[in-house]
Amino acid sequence: MIRAVVFDVGECLVDETREYGTWADWLGVPRHTFHAMFGAVIAQGRDYREVFQRFRPGFDLYEEREKRAAAGQAETFGENDLYGDVRACLQRLRSDGLWLGIAGNQTVRAGRILRELFSSDVDLIGTSDDWGASKPDPEFFKRVADAVPFEACEILYVGDRCDNDVRPAREAGMHTALVRRGPWATIQWNSVEATRLPTFRVGSLTELCDEIAQFNGSER
Repeated sequence: MIRAVVFDVGECLVDETREYGTWADWLGVPRHTFHAMFGAVIAQGRDYREVFQRFRPGFDLYEEREKRAAAGQAETFGENDLYGDVRACLQRLRSDGLWLGIAGNQTVRAGRILRELFSSDVDLIGTSDDWGASKPDPEFFKRVADAVPFEACEILYVGDRCDNDVRPAREAGMHTALVRRGPWATIQWNSVEATRLPTFRVGSLTELCDEIAQFNGSER
């Protein structure tokens, strides 16, 4: 049975459209142009950070984050940036008796925001900066497995990317769910990995709740 569900952050719980728009503004690039380049880089299977290099060679993401913060334009997100099905999904899974976590490639600052938003809703909030390991590094998923009080085979990791979420979580022995939203899932959706690797392929977190309930019912 699935006893614990751990969610990725960006494009799983948080709609990053507004935030990437602010990066385009910071770079002085039209938002449409930035988003087009972002999609092209993802479609070619390259690291999304190459997008920034295209517009500003030598760009250092961590350094620029600090510059933005110093300029009063720090990266941020809030309740209004959550996808509309997030709160109801967490409430339903909690009522179904599942252990819940949030773990993704996020900064220490983002971790503080996540704790403000979700500390009463989930049992775990972990970030790559907290752990010193980033997806898809197996160490990240080892940290997840160590933090969850169940066996890896009883954990479902939910994300929007095959390369960063589904594949490495599956290799760590976990169940996986690919949720179709954001640029990565949209582009990867019909790939071999996206159709074969996930335990669940869903269009929303509402659908995911139904899939988990059906799966656990069939396992009893």
